[in-house]
Amino acid sequence: MTLIIAIDGPAASGKGTLARRVAAHFSLPWLDTGLLYRAVARDVLANGAALDDVAAAEAAARAILAETLDDPALRGPKAGDAASIVAKIPEVRAALLDYQRAFAGQDGGAVLDGRDIGTVVCPGAHVKVFVTASDEARAQRRFLEHQGRGENISYDDLLTDIRQRDARDRGRSTAPMLAARDAMHLDTTELDANQAFDAMMTLIRTRLGSL
Repeated sequence: MTLIIAIDGPAASGKGTLARRVAAHFSLPWLDTGLLYRAVARDVLANGAALDDVAAAEAAARAILAETLDDPALRGPKAGDAASIVAKIPEVRAALLDYQRAFAGQDGGAVLDGRDIGTVVCPGAHVKVFVTASDEARAQRRFLEHQGRGENISYDDLLTDIRQRDARDRGRSTAPMLAARDAMHLDTTELDANQAFDAMMTLIRTRLGSL
């Protein structure tokens, strides 16, 4: 059976953690598509170009290498901010679209998480879930993550960053962040990791049962 699961949502909503666990449950490959945009931003800057340099960003997107996606430098607020800038460039999104669709088209299927998986990358996905959480809950999660890594960053700065990223992701002209019409919704604000996973699996089983 081929099973494609699309999990979308804003930063720190829990979609990445959920996608990883869902992929493990179904023994499917998983792609955090946000890493692609972070890698493009990293490579643009490494080549000495500006993040809004369309030609440089498109070239970086077309040259992306899967083996570089585990770079620790792709984690953190600065990488996320940079990613949201290159992600607004239509040429970058077009260049990465084939990569993402090829990943989803593997034998057996795949789990992909991002912001436009259910709407643009895999509109025919068998399961689509849009994961949300309050701004404050997401900022607190990021704050604890940074604390755990010994990084000194304030909660207020993280909250501002999250709201700015949401505005950029929702407001871009190409593939804005939004839930697909047939997506199920999961609010993780009041849920811990295990509760969120259980809720996600309930939604998935409900959707698969109706296919």
